[in-house]
Amino acid sequence: MKPFITAALIGIITLASASASEVGKTAPAFTAKTAKGTEVSLADYKDKVVVLEWVNFDCPFVKKHYSGKNMQALQAAYTEKGVVWLTINSSAEGKQGHLAADKFTEKAASEGNKATELLVDADGKVGKAYDAKVTPHMMIIAKDGKLAYSGAIDSNPSTKAEDIATADKLFANALDAVIAGKEVTNPNNKPYGCGVKY
Repeated sequence: MKPFITAALIGIITLASASASEVGKTAPAFTAKTAKGTEVSLADYKDKVVVLEWVNFDCPFVKKHYSGKNMQALQAAYTEKGVVWLTINSSAEGKQGHLAADKFTEKAASEGNKATELLVDADGKVGKAYDAKVTPHMMIIAKDGKLAYSGAIDSNPSTKAEDIATADKLFANALDAVIAGKEVTNPNNKPYGCGVKY
C-alpha cells in the first residue's frame, strides 16, 4: 500500500511541476474571481497581450512602486494601448496582504490602481500555477498565449521610490518588445520583493 501512495504522490508533484509556467511555453489556463465577484478566464483574453502583476499592498517593495506612482503609470499607459492588466492578490486568508474582495477594491482605488481587473486568488491557484514568487512579480503573456516574460519590474531591488528613475526598466522594455512583436531581452530573471503569502 505504501509504495502505491508514494507513487501517487510523486505523480501529483510531477503533474504540478509540469503545469507550472515556463517562459516560451503556453501560459497555464486559469479561471478566477474578480474583486467585483465575476469570473474571468485567461481564454477571455485570447489574441491580447496580458500582464499579470502580483500585489500585496503591505509589502514595502509594492509600496515603493505605488507611492512613487510607477505602477499606476505603467497600468494606465499600457491599458490605453490595449494591454489587459490583471492585478492579482494571492495572499491567503489570515496572511499578510490578504484582502476580501470589497477591501481589495477599496485599497486598489485608494492607491490609484488602473488595472483591467483585480483578481482575488486567496487559494493561491493562479499564483502557484505561474510559480509567482514575490510581490511584485511581473509576467507578460503574448498574443500567441505563450508566457513571454517572468521577472522583476526593474533592476533596482530597493524599497526607495527615488530609485525607480535610475533603474533599468526590465518589465517595461519587455512589454514594449512583446507589443511590437519583437524578441524579449532577458525574458526570465529573478524578481525582487516580499514572498507571496500562500
